[in-house]
Amino acid sequence: MSFKVSIIIAASEVDFEAARDLCRDWVKWQVKVFPEKKDIILNVFEPVEYANTLKNLSMIHARPKGAILLATLNKKYVGCVMYHELIPKTAEIKRLFVRESARGHGVGRLLLTEMFEFMKNDGYERTQFNSARFLTHARHLYEKVGFQEIPLPKGTPKEMAETVYFMERDVNAKEIQAGGLTDRKVWGGMFGQGN
Repeated sequence: MSFKVSIIIAASEVDFEAARDLCRDWVKWQVKVFPEKKDIILNVFEPVEYANTLKNLSMIHARPKGAILLATLNKKYVGCVMYHELIPKTAEIKRLFVRESARGHGVGRLLLTEMFEFMKNDGYERTQFNSARFLTHARHLYEKVGFQEIPLPKGTPKEMAETVYFMERDVNAKEIQAGGLTDRKVWGGMFGQGN
């Protein structure tokens, strides 16, 4: 059986609703796979606040400073990744997720590769994100595409260090320079604004 993966930029309400469905599935998947982390997950993705974030995805990641990229596999939505401006020249990645049924086809890597191209065209030089330490498979993918861990923002509570990590990558990938944003005011909260 052949697999055809396509990456599109969300532009219609159908696309945005597909992105919302993927985001909801992302949280459900985390709770299913890491039941011992359920309290942490639901604290970060507090249901009412997260529903509001999902409602506003198209504004949070609006062009030209952001984008929502969707992956389709054989014409079905199977993955997403989003970004928006964190500070000038630096984009923050949000919500990289590939449904279990589509894993093993390079969808996550393709989403990131396409995202880097959009970021370059949007004038970004660097990209950063934060994630949960227990999501180890995602971390392996990020490392494969050149991300490096950076220090937690100044003033981050010590107990968070056991749960969260931050990574950074030069969008042009000629030279990866770890370091940069370590100001908690920029990141806004435990996992950044608009989880």
